[in-house]
Amino acid sequence: MSEECVFCDIAEGRAPGFVVAENDLAFAILDIQPLSQGHCLVIPRRHVEWWDGLTDDETDAVFRLARLTAAKIRKVFGPDLVTMYVRGRRVPHAHVFLVPTFKDDPLDRVFNALEGFQEQATTLTAIRGQDEMRAAAEKLKGA
Repeated sequence: MSEECVFCDIAEGRAPGFVVAENDLAFAILDIQPLSQGHCLVIPRRHVEWWDGLTDDETDAVFRLARLTAAKIRKVFGPDLVTMYVRGRRVPHAHVFLVPTFKDDPLDRVFNALEGFQEQATTLTAIRGQDEMRAAAEKLKGA
């Protein structure tokens, strides 16, 4: 446990949290700054800064609880998908974000932009070959 960690305080009952599910090693709460209604965080009870510092048992408990919580989110809010990612930067205690996501909402647009960036690298590689460069130069010369 960390002395100045809001998630540790919630785990120990010293701070409020809207707990929606829990097990012996983890708990799920509503995010107090949600990206959409039903946005939850799944948090290991033990203070661990990064997710790869979790024990095997904690990893199992956190991700089983994440799956259970995502199912609850789907049932109650009916999103297109529940986006999951793991952080620990702003609050240095590993936590899984579970965000109900709908087509064209802000998070969907962010992930679409990231996927577009990933795809762009392949697209750009295809235009960097000598033959492609020569053809583009000829087109520009003729314009």
